[in-house]
Amino acid sequence: MMGEGRENVMDLDRRSTNLLNEVVLNPGLKSHDLQRKHDLNRRQLKYSFDKINDWLDSKNLPKIGRTRQGTFEISPVLVSTFLKDHAPVQGTIPSEQERVLVILLMLLSREEELSLLHFTCILNFSKNTVLNDLKKAQMNVNRYGLEIRYSRLHGYLLEGKEFSTRQLLIKTINQCLSLTNGKRYLEMAAGLSEGEIDRFRQKIEDVESELGLKFTDDKMESMPYILALTLKRIQQKKTIEPFYVHYDELSDTKEYRATELILNDVGYIPNVERLFITLHLLTTNIYFSENWTEDFIPNLRKALGETLELFEKRSCIFLKNKEQLLNKLMLHMKPAYYRIKYRLTDVHEMHQTVSSEFSELHHITRQAIQPLQDFFGQPIPEHEAMYLSMLFGGWLTKQGDSLQKKIKAVVVCPKGVSISRLMFGQLNELFPEFVFLESLSIREFMTYPLSYDIVFSSVYVETEKKLFIISPLMDEREKYRLRKQVMIETSGFVPTDVQLDQLIQIIGKHASIKNKKALTVELGRFLEPENGSSPGPWPEAETPELSDFLHEGTIQKKRKAESWHDAVQMAADPLLANQSIQPSYIEAIHSLEEQDPYIIIGSGFAIPHADPEKGVHRVAMSLLQLEEGVRYAGNHVIHTIVVIAAPDKYQHLKALRQLVQLAQDKEKALAIRQAKSVSDMASLIETHAAENKTT
Repeated sequence: MMGEGRENVMDLDRRSTNLLNEVVLNPGLKSHDLQRKHDLNRRQLKYSFDKINDWLDSKNLPKIGRTRQGTFEISPVLVSTFLKDHAPVQGTIPSEQERVLVILLMLLSREEELSLLHFTCILNFSKNTVLNDLKKAQMNVNRYGLEIRYSRLHGYLLEGKEFSTRQLLIKTINQCLSLTNGKRYLEMAAGLSEGEIDRFRQKIEDVESELGLKFTDDKMESMPYILALTLKRIQQKKTIEPFYVHYDELSDTKEYRATELILNDVGYIPNVERLFITLHLLTTNIYFSENWTEDFIPNLRKALGETLELFEKRSCIFLKNKEQLLNKLMLHMKPAYYRIKYRLTDVHEMHQTVSSEFSELHHITRQAIQPLQDFFGQPIPEHEAMYLSMLFGGWLTKQGDSLQKKIKAVVVCPKGVSISRLMFGQLNELFPEFVFLESLSIREFMTYPLSYDIVFSSVYVETEKKLFIISPLMDEREKYRLRKQVMIETSGFVPTDVQLDQLIQIIGKHASIKNKKALTVELGRFLEPENGSSPGPWPEAETPELSDFLHEGTIQKKRKAESWHDAVQMAADPLLANQSIQPSYIEAIHSLEEQDPYIIIGSGFAIPHADPEKGVHRVAMSLLQLEEGVRYAGNHVIHTIVVIAAPDKYQHLKALRQLVQLAQDKEKALAIRQAKSVSDMASLIETHAAENKTT
């Protein structure tokens, strides 16, 4: 309760009243903003807020606090009381971000020469502050290849390609509308009246009716401003340059015809500008379309279908009502297609913090959209991939699924790309019910940001999660024992406890069994490989032997090489000669020189390789034997170099396993080194492969 002595506290002076008014309605303001606006030093500002807090205390209202970042802590009670009892402020202090946006809007919509005075009058800030804001604005336009220039004759203006300027215009308007005072800034800085915006809004509603669709609410809010400023620039003769566009692809669309509804009361418009407005309609997000099942773009639906299948495989989640989800994705991907193809994006970057579950979902989505990237012939931009992740996440929530329910695993291997792939592929097949996030080096593992439950590693690593140390090259019995151990520790489930007769009955309820006896035998082998001599449930595919790759045509024997660089070049020559690889693949290997000691798989044995996308035509290997050896990664002396080209994840795995076994067998490795001829080496490799056909 307020004490007797506090009832006569004097009313606030005008300066304190103004300060209170501004911070309550704009809690994100910082001290230096208020100091500049009111020409106060730190001591004067502190004095005013001491007085304000005394006055608030006298009214039994919460005091205003301060954060370490320099902003003000305003109680919701104070805000609600203030808004109820006080008239809203007419002029609030724009933040630095808001001032930069106002400057950009003025530059984008200028109809007269802009001087420093124009900016200071609109913003009501000092020249020094505005000059600093202009520097910040320049940083914003740099990414578009634009420049803010000043001359006495023309004042401040934007210079650069008009197409890039339009991209900046779209981005600036969207950013501005996300602010509390955004519409006021647009009207003030761009000179757009409410009546003008209403007129364009009606035009867009006419377009919706014509096309039989509904634009999303946020696009309906921004499109009138974007079209108004675009037409203003066109009327000022600031027209777009001819840009890379398939004319027929756009002119045959309903959106192209619908531009007439927007331009019917406008004079002459160059056709390239009509195409630009068509593109804007095509790239605008919609939430409803009467024609949403149409295959607007050839092969897009097919690529989306493959993406869904890959997502199911990666996430270990069956997607229900897949056709409905496919239609929803088509609805989203039509505008995204044009945004990505023509790099005309008006989608905000996403800066907000995301949950760990969303990070995992996004990671899997990134892996699953490879068919889409193949379709586009370029990477999917991050913000577009984020929206796809949101769509997948929403669908999983709708059907009651979550990645949180799945066991997530990572694979750690310090032995280089090929061995890591081998381990990752084996484990992925061995545990189809787990979500395998990534194959990591030890250094990558130490800083890995995503959440996981299990670690499979070929070496000991420090972790609080369940760790299973495995051999990079497991035979079928080792795989069986590992699966049994992992399943017991993670779920208490022992695979061999399955009752075959019950399983056969369940299968019979839902499918026609042609040969019950044969099915029983096959399932028995699948579930209990240790009880028989047949291969286990995950047999190695019928893939080439090591001797199929390394023969007299791909093996060389030389006395020495001048350097590791020269050794790799010589070792790869047979693969260039038989056109298995391009020179760019060797360059990719060279770019990794001295960075990957884990390509060493045995004493004096190395397997240099690189990303197969850098120029591999087909799976292949070649071997170079050096009598004197060559130094690699410091103190390693390499005598045997096997260049591996592996565009396929599986075709080389059996041969790679046999090669690693050969390299780690000291007697056989020595025999290869001491072989007198290429023919002798080929015979040794053929014998070794024959002895190690089974896994």
